[in-house]
Amino acid sequence: MSETASSGSTQKDASLPQVVIEDLRRTRWDGYVRELQGLYDFYLDDERRAELARMGRVRRTFSMILWILKSLLMKLSPARRVMLSIALVLGMVGWRSFVTDQFRVSIDLRPWGFVLLLVVLMLELRDKLLARDEIAVARQVQLALLPDKHPVVPGWSVWSVSRPANDVGGDLVDYIELDGFRHAVVLGDVAGKGLGAALLTAKLQATLRALVPDATSLDDLGLRVNDILHRDGLDNRYATLFLAELEHDSGHVRFLNAGHNPAFHIRSGGSARLAASSYPLGMLASASYREGSVNLDPGELILAYSDGLTEATNQHGEEFGNRRLEALLPELCDLAPEEVGALVLARVDDFLGSARLTDDLSLAVMVRR
Repeated sequence: MSETASSGSTQKDASLPQVVIEDLRRTRWDGYVRELQGLYDFYLDDERRAELARMGRVRRTFSMILWILKSLLMKLSPARRVMLSIALVLGMVGWRSFVTDQFRVSIDLRPWGFVLLLVVLMLELRDKLLARDEIAVARQVQLALLPDKHPVVPGWSVWSVSRPANDVGGDLVDYIELDGFRHAVVLGDVAGKGLGAALLTAKLQATLRALVPDATSLDDLGLRVNDILHRDGLDNRYATLFLAELEHDSGHVRFLNAGHNPAFHIRSGGSARLAASSYPLGMLASASYREGSVNLDPGELILAYSDGLTEATNQHGEEFGNRRLEALLPELCDLAPEEVGALVLARVDDFLGSARLTDDLSLAVMVRR
């Protein structure tokens, strides 16, 4: 936090030419390419992109420009849409001369178009900065809700991490102490990302913390959480969940996997999937849930992860995928949990290269000591 503040202060004190020159020096060419690709993906939906792919080069270029411009205008408020339309017209009209019998008048309309364009940009930037301040507060609240340290679980070493794709994320990592001889390790993933997913993640966390200590079984816990999320949720919003209940000084683990990616039970002789037994939470009103169980010997571990790991996409459009993850599993045996997490994240970072995460990425590692 202090480093960010220092950087902002330095930019504020520097002159505009110095800031621009520094930006040009620090930004690589592929950074501009990613920005343009981001515009293409944001303003054109899948249907439009499929149509463009079927066109010839010349027609595709003109159609892409027109469709992006139309999409841009439709995303603006009515007043800003009018201002930008006028600015575009003035920019295209440009220089105009009016001749009468007595005099000749020449008017350059382009500066007025530029002024209107600048006003629209200033208004949009104001909205973005206000939203950014609100998101920064939301991020602080979300960080406050996350565990500030890893739990001390007798007979176990536990470690976790969560990397949001945006300033706030839809992944949940949490620890819940139960009755003095059990701990619950939670990894959840709310559909979507950004602020909406973050708000539903907070609801999921509060619901779990209220229900887990008194749940008679993980089957019952799944039913009750599903009822609440389905009753109070939004259309097309649901959550996947992996919850592992660790017994102190024992290798016995009960778990609930509600539509989540299968966690891996990793041992020296290989690995096994702890697959889902039911639908995601909040998706169906009548879903039933079934807990699973597994026994770990000393040195064995459980790796749970969100789909931001396997769906991490590099600059070539390739996903990290299940195959790369499963090929990595044999290297994770006999490592401390923080070493397991560091190795997995390093492989993902190497795979991403200059690309950034497109979905939240979370890991939870439980090693039997």
